[in-house]
Order: sequence, then C-alpha cells, then structure tokens
Amino acid sequence: MTQEQKDQVKWSWGQVARLEPVVVGGLFYNRLFEIAPEVKSLFRNAIPEQSKKLIAMIGYVINKLDSLDEIQDEVGKLARRHIQYGVKEEHYAVVGSALLWTLEKGLEQHWTEDLKNAWTTCYTILSSAMMSVEAKV
Repeated sequence: MTQEQKDQVKWSWGQVARLEPVVVGGLFYNRLFEIAPEVKSLFRNAIPEQSKKLIAMIGYVINKLDSLDEIQDEVGKLARRHIQYGVKEEHYAVVGSALLWTLEKGLEQHWTEDLKNAWTTCYTILSSAMMSVEAKV
C-alpha cells in the first residue's frame, strides 16, 4: 500500500466511524447476507453486537496501517477463530464485496475510484494474511 492509499483509508474510516456502529454494521451484514445467504449461519451473535465488534476490529486495523507488522499475532488469532467459526477461503471475497458496498453507501459523494482502490488494496493485504494463516492450519 502506498502512503497516499493509507491516508485515504484512514481519512475515510474516520468519516465512517462517526456513524452509529449498529447502522454501519447493519448495512454490512444485510448486504453480506443478501449476496451470500449461506454465511448467515456462521454468525452466532446478534447483529447489533456483531456490528460493534466489526467496527472495533476495522478501526483497530486502520489505526495500525503504518505498522501492520505489529498486529501479525492478532491477525493470526483472528484467522484461527474464523476457522473455528467455519469460515472458508471463498468467504473472504464476499466479505470484501460487502465491505466495499457498505463504505460506498456510508461515504456517499466522498466515494471515488481511487478510494475504492485504496480500500481494495487494504482489504486484500489483510484477507491474504488471514488466508495464509488458515492455509497453514
């Protein structure tokens, strides 16, 4: 990721983080279940609770964009938990799609092709790291 992309992701997440986590999470999970209804059974928590966890985790990662090596252990732990929940490699693509859609809706006129590319790069790096942990298990 370039520094410009990191700055774009940080700025845009700052905008999204101002919104109510349950609203943002509701958009995300509704979209996810719309495009991949088979993943709904993987979620054991109520959507409002799950939404808060999602927003907190994304915020944590975004705050560490300049030092992703510092969170490798957390990414590994997260990946192992996802394996236990039944997450498969093909799920990462639909989650990424739902995330980008949610960001586009939340950012409205601020959503640009450059911002989409920055978020795609960010998500690809993180999901690839998680999938590499899963491949080793």
